[in-house]
Parts: sequence; C-alpha cells; structure tokens
Amino acid sequence: MVDVTAYFGFTCTGSSDDGRERQITTDISPTYVKQILELQEAGATEEELLPIVAEAITELHFTEWGTRADGLRVDFTQVLRIDFRF
Repeated sequence: MVDVTAYFGFTCTGSSDDGRERQITTDISPTYVKQILELQEAGATEEELLPIVAEAITELHFTEWGTRADGLRVDFTQVLRIDFRF
C-alpha cells in the first residue's frame, strides 16, 4: 500500500482532470513493490522513486489496470507526505 498526499498532474489524449493536491491510499502491484525495494536498497533517492510510485498509482487508481483513461500519465510533485506499507 502507498498512502500519499501530493500534487497530481495529468497528461493524456483528450480531456483530463486539472492537476491538484490529492490524498490517495491504494494498493500497488507486487511488481512495483519489488522495483521500489530494489531501488531503495541500491541507494535511490526519493526523487528517483517518485516516477515509479506515480506509475504504480496510475495503474490501479486512475486507469484501473488499463480498463479506462487510455494513455493517461500521472506525475506528482510537491509531495507533502508519503508512506508505504508492505
């Protein structure tokens, strides 16, 4: 699980929500958990981990495993808080 409060911005074809601050708590797939843990072990910085976390959140929370919002990419900046539960 990841629990994050940050500014989420969106990139996609067609219309999308305007970027804004959101608080999201969601599961992330084991594939992303593995990547995050391996990168942390290798000494990755928080900034290096953010794109992977954004991709993991996009997959489940915003695109529902590819069943909607085709081509959506979510970036987040101004991370106010982020917690992981494995």
